[in-house]
Amino acid sequence: MHSQNFVTKHKFLITGVLLAAVIGIQFVRPGIENPPVTENIIAPHDVQVILKKACYDCHSNETQLLWFDKIAPASWMVAKDVKDARHVLNFSHWDSLAPGDQKAKLFEAFNQISLGAMPLKQYAALHREAKLSAAEILILKSYITSLVSFKTSDTSLVNAANHQYDEWTGTKSAKVKPAPNGIEYIPDFKNWKAISTSDRFDNGTMRVIVANDIAVKAIKENHINPWPNGATFAKIAWDELIDSTGKVQTGAFKQVEFMIKDDNKYQKTAGWGWARWKGMQLTPYGKNETFTQECINCHRPVKDNDFVFTMPLHLQPK
Repeated sequence: MHSQNFVTKHKFLITGVLLAAVIGIQFVRPGIENPPVTENIIAPHDVQVILKKACYDCHSNETQLLWFDKIAPASWMVAKDVKDARHVLNFSHWDSLAPGDQKAKLFEAFNQISLGAMPLKQYAALHREAKLSAAEILILKSYITSLVSFKTSDTSLVNAANHQYDEWTGTKSAKVKPAPNGIEYIPDFKNWKAISTSDRFDNGTMRVIVANDIAVKAIKENHINPWPNGATFAKIAWDELIDSTGKVQTGAFKQVEFMIKDDNKYQKTAGWGWARWKGMQLTPYGKNETFTQECINCHRPVKDNDFVFTMPLHLQPK
């Protein structure tokens, strides 16, 4: 009997301490303010309605918190998510972006929505109204597509692009400087297997994603989340040219980006080594190694997919 009373008293004590702790942390609340809106995105009404219900709680200065968003420790995570989201994209300061950047941000947002990376799963689980239907996603796609004007490229431009492509395929690695974080250019990527493509119709570029043998083996074995160390991707971007017959082909080379998986070597950068070289001169991107934060922030919405956007094409096992 004495032992049972002892256990009961301790249960009450522990419960009381936990209850007091939960109440106590409610007084430690990071503030989420809504600063003045300088200019909202100008878009058709149906597009604005979709963006507001799916994006505005985090990506605007019109955040509307529900009661459970205000309870610590959830409120701490909500405050951090809102701060990070506004830093990446804020529809309330649309006038701070150049027209080209506005289209790029819209395309990026649409891309993440269509991939299911946005709204964040933990957010959508509690805010069911934020999840978009297929019809709503189609409305967004139609709007973004309407912002792009397609021009037919003349023959001289196509010929110049073909000449440049031949020159590009012969680029010697000895001429290329490493990225600011020390990653060396990998010329062999031109021999890797193509695993996906993407069409950036917002800025008129087309991209091919290629993977090394380790990544291709991981795809065949469905071992892609997480990807094994050594898996490496290269995303190659060109201008998109359309000739008078409607044929689409690569134009001027824009850049090549690498993702190199090594969760020990690149522990501080989400387990990946990031690097980019721009133009035919293959100029390393970034003034110093902090440029990788830009890469990580862009890929953060797909952190549950090991920070990889690409959905590989199906590759049959041998």
